[in-house]
Amino acid sequence: MVLLYYLPIILTVIANVFYHIFQKMIPEKVDPIASLILTYCTALIGSLMVFVWYHKNINVIESFKGLNWTSCALGLSIILLELGFLLAYRVGWDISFGAIVSNVSVTLLLIPIGIIFFKENISMANLIGILLCIIGLVLINTK
Repeated sequence: MVLLYYLPIILTVIANVFYHIFQKMIPEKVDPIASLILTYCTALIGSLMVFVWYHKNINVIESFKGLNWTSCALGLSIILLELGFLLAYRVGWDISFGAIVSNVSVTLLLIPIGIIFFKENISMANLIGILLCIIGLVLINTK
């Protein structure tokens, strides 16, 4: 059961590592929007393949009935995320620092959102961790 708890996070970590490696490796001369189009065509085909495999005995139409605007909003935010990292690497951000600066900044912004909108709680240990993240963010951006 513990493995089932950590498996999704392990998957995101592995995927995120490859994500940043491949983002950094996209040739600079390639049009960024053309790159996004090919990326999302590949993602669409891959998603359809996983969908068919994952939903062997389920009505396809039923799968889409509960969807709402949030899936479209997520899609738009992913486009901006992809474009942001692609452009960040093109202007010179190191692969080792761009991701951490972005992820720590996002985490710090999500803390009040989690507390206010999702009624999440923060412990003293969490507060110490948050402080260390802020210190780390300052130190990473110091030249």
